Parts: sequence; C-alpha cells; structure tokens
Amino acid sequence: MNNLILLVLCFIAGMLLRRFERMPENAPATLNNFIIHVSLPALTLLYIHELHVSTDMFLIVAMPWLLFGLSAGFFWLMGRWLNLPRATTGALMLLGGLGNTSFVGVPMVEAFYGHAGIPTAIIVDQLGSFFALSVLGITVAGIYSSGRPTAAEIVKRIVLFPPFIALVIALLLIPVEYAGWATVILKRLSDTLAPLALLSVGLQLRLGHVAEHKRNLALGLVFKLVLAPLVIYLLYVQVLGAHGQAMQVTLFEAAMPPMIAAAIVANEHDLDPPLVNVMVAVGIIISFFTLGAWWWLWKSV
Repeated sequence: MNNLILLVLCFIAGMLLRRFERMPENAPATLNNFIIHVSLPALTLLYIHELHVSTDMFLIVAMPWLLFGLSAGFFWLMGRWLNLPRATTGALMLLGGLGNTSFVGVPMVEAFYGHAGIPTAIIVDQLGSFFALSVLGITVAGIYSSGRPTAAEIVKRIVLFPPFIALVIALLLIPVEYAGWATVILKRLSDTLAPLALLSVGLQLRLGHVAEHKRNLALGLVFKLVLAPLVIYLLYVQVLGAHGQAMQVTLFEAAMPPMIAAAIVANEHDLDPPLVNVMVAVGIIISFFTLGAWWWLWKSV
C-alpha cells in the first residue's frame, strides 16, 4: 500500500508541476532518458540475476506477442466495420496491443506484488513487450504510414536499446555472485524508477481532444483495459490451467494501459497523434482503478 500511495503522489506531483509551469518543457524527455539509460538497466541487472527458469517462462514471454496479435486482428476488423482512417487503425493497433509494462507496469507490480513480482515483470517487458514493439510495432507503424522499416533498422534498434544490453549482461552474469557494494548500488539506482516514471507521466499528461475522439478512445481503452486481459486470462488460466504468482503478474501486466513508447512510435509515423496522446493519458488514469479490480479478481489464480 505504501508503494501505491507513492505512485499516486508522484503522478499528482507531475500534473501539478506541469500545471504551474515549475518544470522546463524538456523535463519529461530528460526523466525518460534517465529511466531508460540508468533506472531500467539497474533494475534489470539486479532482478534478472535472481531469475529461475521455469516451465511458465514461455507463457510469460508469449503474452505480449499474443496481445499484439489480438489487437491487430480486432482493430483491423473494427477499422473495416467503422470505416476508420488507416492512421487511426494503425494507432489503435499499436496502443491497444502494447501495454506500459515498464514505466507503469514495473512500479505497479512492485506496489501490488512486492519485489518478488519484479523479475516476472521485467521478463514480460524486456523479452515480450520490447521485442513486440521493436518488431511487430515498428512494422505495423510502417505499414499504416508511408514508411517501411528495414530488417537492419529493426535489429539496430533492438541491440542498442540500453535495457536490452543490460538484459544480455544480466543473463550472462547469472552464475556470478554480485559483490555486496554492487547490489547496494544497483538497488539504489533501481529504486528511482517508480517515482521518476510516474512523475514523468504526470508531467506529460494532456487531456485535450477527449470529446473529439470519444468513440475511438472508448474503443481502444475498453479493448486494452478490459477485453484483452480477459482473453489472456481465459486462455492462460481456464484453457491452459496456468497458476501461481508468475501467472498473476503476467495477467496483471496484460491489463496495463497503453505503452508510452508505442505512442512515441505512433507519433513519429503520424498515426493520429491527438488520439494517441489522449489515449495514453486517459488510459493511465483509468488503469489506477481497473488494475486494482483485476488484482482482486486474480488473487486466487
């Protein structure tokens, strides 16, 4: 509960600092760069080192890919049925299929499941969501815009991403015992993720264009926050019989709001930027309530 209160306070602080113009315009970009280059790599190096390979690993990694496939199929059909512009369809595919499993996901997992849930959250994010964004997300963005990413561009984006580099190093170092001072330093640096991530999100919050895009906004968020996690739950628990805390965290990550990085990719490809920005902002606010509901429903999994 203390961690959840911290997240809410940091989110509100970000909104207030933006409202009263107490932070420079580039503050969110600076915070995000620190998180990507310092906080997330430190977290990865610290908790992946404690990773224990299990039979659940495939299901954990597969979830974001399945989620993106569901989103692509669902919004392709909705796009044809509602005669949506191609840019809007592409935007909904990206934001409906990619959850914020890092900036929002890891802090929320820590708040609801404690430190024991973080390794699973990192696996979901690094081996699942990040790869899905880098491969499927970039490809869909290119198809629904005028560009076409090359295989070399995709590979370069993957291998140069700092948390991915940290993931490779962490996997290689699993047999090596960390020195006490190294663990302390990594812990201090990784602790910056939760407050800085929610502060950054609060600073970037924009609620304009809600009325203008209410139908598509509702369509995207109902899918991302309700339908998608429900389908993953039915598949994993009811069909495959998966259970345990790793599955609870995986389902919880499936219910995360739209990914900020996916919104950046959509904006770069000019995929309905007003809808994209408001979907991220409203999605994060609503997720504070929907995630609590899903956590309560999945306690017995």
